[in-house]
Amino acid sequence: MKFTDGFWLMRDGVNASYATEVRDVEEGEGRFTAYAAVRPVRERGDTLNSALITVECFSPAEGVIGVRSVHHAGKARRGPDFGVEATGSAGRVSREGAVVELASGPLTLRLDTAGPWGMEFLDAEGRALTAVERRGAGFATTPDGAHHMVTQLALGVGECLYGLGERFTPFVRNGQSVDIWQADGGTSSEQAYKNVPFHLSSRGYGVFVNHPGKVSYEIGSEAVGQVQFSVEDQSVEYYVIAGPTPKDVLRRYTALTGRPALPPAWSFGLWLSTSFCTDYDEETVTGFVDGMAARDLPLSVFHFDCFWMREHQWTDFRWDPAVFPDPRAMLKRLRERGLRVSVWINPYIAQKSALFAEAAAKGHLVKRPNGDIWQWDLWQPGMALVDFTDPAARAWYADQLRDLLDQGVDCFKTDFGERVPTDVVWHDGSDPERMHNYYTQLYNSTVFEVLEKERGAGEAVLFARSATAGGQQFPVHWGGDCFASLGAMAESLRGGLSLSLSGFGFWSHDIGGFEGTPDPVVFKRWLAFGLLSSHSRLHGNVSYRVPWAFGDEAVDVARKFTRLKHRLMPYLYGAAAEAHRDGVPVMRPMLLEFPADPACRTLDRQYMLGPDLLVAPVFSAEGDVEFYLPEGTWTHLLTGERVRGPGWRRETHGFDSLPLYVRPGALLPLGSDERRPDGDWLAEPTLLATPETAPGSTYDVEVTVPDLRGRPAATFRATRHGDGVNVRATGVTRPFRVRTADGRVSAHGETEVTLPDVFTVPETG
Repeated sequence: MKFTDGFWLMRDGVNASYATEVRDVEEGEGRFTAYAAVRPVRERGDTLNSALITVECFSPAEGVIGVRSVHHAGKARRGPDFGVEATGSAGRVSREGAVVELASGPLTLRLDTAGPWGMEFLDAEGRALTAVERRGAGFATTPDGAHHMVTQLALGVGECLYGLGERFTPFVRNGQSVDIWQADGGTSSEQAYKNVPFHLSSRGYGVFVNHPGKVSYEIGSEAVGQVQFSVEDQSVEYYVIAGPTPKDVLRRYTALTGRPALPPAWSFGLWLSTSFCTDYDEETVTGFVDGMAARDLPLSVFHFDCFWMREHQWTDFRWDPAVFPDPRAMLKRLRERGLRVSVWINPYIAQKSALFAEAAAKGHLVKRPNGDIWQWDLWQPGMALVDFTDPAARAWYADQLRDLLDQGVDCFKTDFGERVPTDVVWHDGSDPERMHNYYTQLYNSTVFEVLEKERGAGEAVLFARSATAGGQQFPVHWGGDCFASLGAMAESLRGGLSLSLSGFGFWSHDIGGFEGTPDPVVFKRWLAFGLLSSHSRLHGNVSYRVPWAFGDEAVDVARKFTRLKHRLMPYLYGAAAEAHRDGVPVMRPMLLEFPADPACRTLDRQYMLGPDLLVAPVFSAEGDVEFYLPEGTWTHLLTGERVRGPGWRRETHGFDSLPLYVRPGALLPLGSDERRPDGDWLAEPTLLATPETAPGSTYDVEVTVPDLRGRPAATFRATRHGDGVNVRATGVTRPFRVRTADGRVSAHGETEVTLPDVFTVPETG
């Protein structure tokens, strides 16, 4: 939200007050509070008829400094609030003359009480990361009488900002106005399903605004040298989070707001959906499954979208008896074929459903201020909203899910959760404006928790559309309703990369696009991208997404990349375990792995899949693709071609290929089982070695292959040994194979294997 009219003036009807000078500082254990006047105090009379801003500075965890600016502290505190895992006071306060400092790990906040108002945030070397400057802390009232707390943090020259959730607008947020407000807006607008008030800077820090309601950002768009955020409230709290690397920032941020659960290994396989508005029954489903098997297309999960239930009755959790007369038997047959089953749900109850009357009688539905149940006809006739702030309503909703789990359902697609009204009263008295964004957290946590309770830790997985800060704890999230076009494929990737820099470890999208029917070219290009994502689902709106509907070549492409993903599972699940353990996402923007390379800071058409695989999806019908390789010798995983970076490349690829390069110096584990994602990853795995072979090069790298629970199962360490590479295994005595990624040299053995003559080949130019 903009308050100023250019640099000098305020907008009509806006009155703003900003901290001007420090009048007092109170020091406490690991914290201090500054009291800032909003106008210069030259005499005692200047202390009258004016505001004082209270600025509390503290450290909830090592490397994190919180700032809470308050105008009127008497406002009633109504929830909800983000769950922040503070580890106690981690700060140390010191004072030298007029300068007060709060230090926490590698981060320091400095306040000079003698000068004009301002604070600096410094890194471990004393370099400025950002600063609160002239209009950095204040409040403003607008013509409608609303009161906004306003904060500005300085943007450095060349500094790039990222994140704020899954946003489909340009990847670098500079120059954008962004409202953190849940909306069902598709993937081609400024609206977003997943809004997270956290941004990450290319300078090695992040900022989390600890406010679940609407947070309005102006990122170099109102004051071009500032990132501004404001909330309609009497206080605003934000945390500056230290690096020095972007990965370090994400580790600290997810330690505060929650680390992702580890999805089960089977969920990384291919998901096939009925699609949405298509006609289907058990015969259709069986035909799809038979068709996949007949074409040797591995399938892991079958998904039933909305119309598994009766029309006009969503969500009542009851199979349509005219279409699925014996769902328990059907689910048993699917399980016997090695498939898991997902079903679509949402948090709304249509009036025609028998559950509406039951939930209404029990008081489980959100009400208007006059006591009426809130309803409308958008999406479902007479639709009402489950009040997840009521523990009894959450338990009731969970009971409906238990019935489905008992029938044989394995997981849920938790659709919607964005269209949440503000003209309502919540059971626990929550502020409707704050609950609008936060509702999805209660919705998805309710579903995820019942899955964990019934299936056990490590077996729970969602396919969720909406989220806010902390939502990363309940994976997986998918990108929502995109068009069936190459442009929408690119905007989907931008959204996923943005989400990954907002703390989310796992992400997917509808292969082929959701709206409309993709041209076979679009579908085939999207297959490679989709099967080189964290999770992979074939799903559409009005048409099926079975590969053979798009031609024989589409079947071949789907088979090739599904099998490749299965072979990559020892590597991918290791990246998944890292996301669960440290908060570093599986799909990574290039800047996350190469923060020191300026060329990587704006790249949004390629990504790293885990630490060691570079993926550049092809967004053209002709197969032309332009991408960037950082420094070192990269090896194409599919062809063995070795290419020297840094530099831009232009390549042309058929539908069965794309730029897929192994990082220099990596040791990439591949499984031998192409049939399933959750096979035995230590049954004769292959380790691809990519050492630099320039004169004087060294090679010392270690990789851990996890078990199906994400725990270390075996570790392989590769080191240079003369002109060869020695690979030693620990934790396993079974045979394994080692070869160079370009295929020149290979060897096989147990416990210890040596590749000869690796360093006798000159570097590629």
